[in-house]
Amino acid sequence: MKIALINENSQAAKNEMICSAFKKVVEPMGHEVFNYGMYGAEDKQQLTYVQNGILAAILLNSKAVDYVITGCGTGEGAMLSCNSFPGVLCGHVVDPSDAYMFAQINDGNAISLPFAKGFGWGAELNLEYVFEKLFLGESGQGYPKDRVIPEQRNKKILDEVKKVTHQDMMTILKNIDQELLKGAVSGERFQEYFFANCKNDEIADYIKHVLS
Repeated sequence: MKIALINENSQAAKNEMICSAFKKVVEPMGHEVFNYGMYGAEDKQQLTYVQNGILAAILLNSKAVDYVITGCGTGEGAMLSCNSFPGVLCGHVVDPSDAYMFAQINDGNAISLPFAKGFGWGAELNLEYVFEKLFLGESGQGYPKDRVIPEQRNKKILDEVKKVTHQDMMTILKNIDQELLKGAVSGERFQEYFFANCKNDEIADYIKHVLS
């Protein structure tokens, strides 16, 4: 899988530590990590947790990545932002059991972590254990095993509900505040990573227009 890491401004100083813990776990599994920043608190391009959701939606709906790891101080804001968009199913993950059950029960494509609340001594170890459980085997297999059938059925129902309750991504991109959108996609390495991996020409062309 191609997996994106996105940090917003309040926790940007932790990006290197988070990315190192992430790569340590998932690269040996064969996954590819793309660090979309922010890379530090003083980055020229500042991301809010709202823009984390915009970026996650662009990356997932264009298939530039298969999964997004994001977060904020509590993890709540980034999770809410991600889930306001089509094609994004984001869980709020605090510990390894959250990660495992979200992957197996909800079979989402993004998680939001609290990078300030409860983020103290041994935080990097918790991150490693979270990532291990999140990407342990095939997701969507159910937990506990006697709940597999209803859980998989409910996931399909939720996917269909989201199709009805959300506008398509191009409509959103054209109608969202354009300065907010431009700020989200103006990161240091965005163009390098995104355009090399994007599989949706319509989204790519519109992002080029926004950046021009």
